[in-house]
Amino acid sequence: MSRTSAALLLIRIASAMAFLYHGSGVLFGAFGGPGPEKFAGMVHGPVVGGYMVGLGEFLGGLGILLGILARIAAASMAVIMVGAIVLVHLPHGFDIGQGGYEYALTQFLIAIAIVLAGPGEYSLGVRLSPGLQKL
Repeated sequence: MSRTSAALLLIRIASAMAFLYHGSGVLFGAFGGPGPEKFAGMVHGPVVGGYMVGLGEFLGGLGILLGILARIAAASMAVIMVGAIVLVHLPHGFDIGQGGYEYALTQFLIAIAIVLAGPGEYSLGVRLSPGLQKL
């Protein structure tokens, strides 16, 4: 058992849980989430943007969790976290207790780490063709 792959698995699980939870809330209105229409209204964006963020978070979280196309999924999460920081959290400062960007920045950095390192050996991505494994 590779320690690095085990560590990447734990990091992927921790990150994916948050993205699956929030993505379900944005996309489906699950767990008391806003759904795509209300989410779009909260960020003063188009409804299609709500669907895109919800799909990105949900499918990106699934890709990170399973390690399938994990680099693409993580890159998508990094973009979404930049959006969350700039559009929602930045005006509130760093402190998450005040609505700040602390957690979004943490998820951004985790996503970048997955982009750089890949999902590790303990992923379903290892079952893909060698060309797809690099994604």
